[in-house]
Amino acid sequence: MRIIFSGTPAFAIPALKKLLASNHQLLAVITQPDRPQGRGHRGCERKPAPPAVKPVAEAAGVPVLQPVRIKDCWPQIKELEPECLVVVAYGQILPRRLLELPRYGGVNVHASLLPKYRGAAPINWAIINGDSHTGVTIMQMDEGLDSGNILSQTKIPIDSKETAGSLHDKLARLGAELLPDILDRLEKGQIVSQPQAESGVSYAPSLNKSDGLIDWTQAAEVIERRIRGLHPWPGSYTYLEGKRLKLLEAEVVPITATEAFQPGYIIRIQPERGFWVVTGRDGLVIRRLQPESRAAMRAVEYLAGQTESPLGKIFSNQQ
Repeated sequence: MRIIFSGTPAFAIPALKKLLASNHQLLAVITQPDRPQGRGHRGCERKPAPPAVKPVAEAAGVPVLQPVRIKDCWPQIKELEPECLVVVAYGQILPRRLLELPRYGGVNVHASLLPKYRGAAPINWAIINGDSHTGVTIMQMDEGLDSGNILSQTKIPIDSKETAGSLHDKLARLGAELLPDILDRLEKGQIVSQPQAESGVSYAPSLNKSDGLIDWTQAAEVIERRIRGLHPWPGSYTYLEGKRLKLLEAEVVPITATEAFQPGYIIRIQPERGFWVVTGRDGLVIRRLQPESRAAMRAVEYLAGQTESPLGKIFSNQQ
């Protein structure tokens, strides 16, 4: 098939590479515009950086389109006469006339078992909510938000130590492996789409940095899942004596009634393990963290560098 690929972040790269290696003809890649990234140096503007898929497409000699709105490049898309649009984490909803242009419509790779977790952050929310399984759905696109008919679904377990980063990589590879076969079968008329179930619809809204602020009144297991679900981005954080600490890895531990101090209280120090923190139910052992303007480190390394023990101090949600 003559295919146009639309995708933006690293999640889309494995699928793009699979298409480049397939028998299908990749006409162009549509992605988001270059945008400033990172902090930049003080007093200097941040330099625009390309989206993750752009260098991959350019290295393969595939034309790249970067409209602010995808409808802005309608003339170029129409002129290319694609037979299928393949969309992987592009970041915009495609208009009807664009979906109706190709003979085989639009095919989307989504990182959840639809209709669960429609939206921008399905990987994060599956971990945050404590799901035991997730997967990849390949669907025929419509004008809605991840509401099109299903072409294929594959389910995988979520490991108890899974982070959003590790699950992201698994699902990106899985979607990429499934995609070429689905496209081949679609072209040959060997696949029939199925409507999504009307029950069980849920949404996975996008996340921002403020979502990472830890609420120590929550149960330890809820906080621990949130730490994993927001790693590596946007990250979970708290404050200790006004200084921000990013928490990277934690372990749930039981807290007895005699240890029931206020949530956030650092109740115990284990030099070989980390420090124990009281939560709304049970406790957390902080094992890895990242202080402000420093590299990530094990809790034992952090403790070794402190002139005063944090024992008895309180993590806060305010600076």
